[in-house]
Amino acid sequence: MELQQLVDRIAAEVTPGGEVADYIPALARIDPHAFGLAVATLDGEVFGAGDHLTPFSIQSISKAFMLALALHSDDDVWARVGREPSGSPFNSLVQLESEQGIPRNPFINAGALVVTDHLGLGAADRLLAFLRAESGNASVGVDPEVAKSELDHSDRNRALAHFMASYGNMRNSVDVVLHEYVRQCSIAMSCADLARATLFLARHGVRNDGTRLLTVSGAKRVNAVMLTCGTYDAAGQFAYRVGLPGKSGVGGGIIAVVPGKCAICVWSPALDARGNSVAGLDALDRFTTLTGWSVF
Repeated sequence: MELQQLVDRIAAEVTPGGEVADYIPALARIDPHAFGLAVATLDGEVFGAGDHLTPFSIQSISKAFMLALALHSDDDVWARVGREPSGSPFNSLVQLESEQGIPRNPFINAGALVVTDHLGLGAADRLLAFLRAESGNASVGVDPEVAKSELDHSDRNRALAHFMASYGNMRNSVDVVLHEYVRQCSIAMSCADLARATLFLARHGVRNDGTRLLTVSGAKRVNAVMLTCGTYDAAGQFAYRVGLPGKSGVGGGIIAVVPGKCAICVWSPALDARGNSVAGLDALDRFTTLTGWSVF
């Protein structure tokens, strides 16, 4: 089956379900029935269906790109954040105390705050420049309404940052880190944009312009952490059903990587109880089942 026929079939078969994220008011107003799917191949083609050109808030999908940018600079970030699944909700404070301010992995909120702190002032602008270049869309930007809404409701993230600061695991002020973190999560992109931007992980670390962001081993490690930690405390279920490295966000998006073949982005804002898109998971399950493409 050709990829365009495949994405059209999947879009016709999936049914959005669940509830939109309501703890960020700007996200609570998104149409829960929206659905988009895009597949970007290594030769530059993009196959899309549904609302695949509609921008949405990438939220925690940004964490995968931020980790890659941090690893491009150095590997020192691993001294400050772990690489193990948390088994806890993405915004939990519980493990931080028992593990002395070292987050389990870079994709829970505490870990992402450490990565943002590691990159320092200007981290969100650096991410924006990268996403614009890799997607080929110079208009990619921060949604100011989402950013304000998220900053106004950031008490728990602020608490996480202060808690880690008390253990000496923050280098910049909490206000600076929160500002950068909220901006990166509030970037708006379409499925087509995100699929293109994720291709460097399918190319084993090579960017669209042929330069290398990560070594082959570095790309392998980002993909590995995405597989084991990219969908919060549902990572086991995601690996079982989809069989690909993936990273989700509470905006309803999920990116996934088929190394050596393609990158995928699916968006449907209605979420399950663990913060992952219900229709997005279903669509990726169907994609790997129908193509036979997975890392297993």
